[in-house]
Amino acid sequence: MGAMRLVILGAAGRMGRTLVRLVHEAPDLELAAALERPGSSALGSDAGSLAGVGELGVPVTDDIDAALSGAHGVIDFTAPAASVGLSRETARRGLVHVIGTTGCSADDDEAIARGGADGARIVKSGNMSLGVNLLAVLVEQAARALGPDAFDIEVLEMHHRHKVDAPSGTALLLGQAAAAGRGVGLAEASVRVRDGHTGPRSAGTIGFATLRGGSVVGDHEVILAGEGERITLSHHAEDRAIFARGALRAALWARSRPPGLYSMRDVLGL
Repeated sequence: MGAMRLVILGAAGRMGRTLVRLVHEAPDLELAAALERPGSSALGSDAGSLAGVGELGVPVTDDIDAALSGAHGVIDFTAPAASVGLSRETARRGLVHVIGTTGCSADDDEAIARGGADGARIVKSGNMSLGVNLLAVLVEQAARALGPDAFDIEVLEMHHRHKVDAPSGTALLLGQAAAAGRGVGLAEASVRVRDGHTGPRSAGTIGFATLRGGSVVGDHEVILAGEGERITLSHHAEDRAIFARGALRAALWARSRPPGLYSMRDVLGL
């Protein structure tokens, strides 16, 4: 089948540079193009030089049509509007589209799902790491086994000071797993804010607490608190390369799959 040719979106950012480096190091992958937003100061720069691996002869561009020409797939850790717009392009070309973008609304998710229905091979997840997706499975199992009455569920997350969305995509992924275990919808069960005289905790709710500061890559805990005992399931990300590696694994997996919308659980067989 040959090396898979990938386009990296946001190639000048921290995640983009990590992805460029890992693609360069992988024998079964090839950097097809490096995309940045119009007006970026990185336009015209060599993507390899930005990633610290030396010149690769791939200049950073904002020309989406040229970038997607001849590519097999796209790795997309950008913003909801950009991911939605790109899903139409990947659908039109029948490409693999791996989306690690967080902060998507229900309308955004619906539009991305249409891309999968229209021809793209989309893998979308709030977190691309193996550990987090395994944690989500354990959270769902624990929530199902313990039930909604005896144990309260709280999701605690902390990220670096530059993160713009809250709760994080990973926190929502874990909350959705807990809600699935209980057989409820997260939108109806979640509590995102507590301030002032809130009264007692409502039974069956799933709470979220968000912390921001420093350079934390990502810490997540799901606390199941019962009478006289407490279970804590946690994951601590120490290097953002774990997300990049998961995204590249997802791209290779999706290349041989039919068009549709997939999750990292599908990729990892969980």
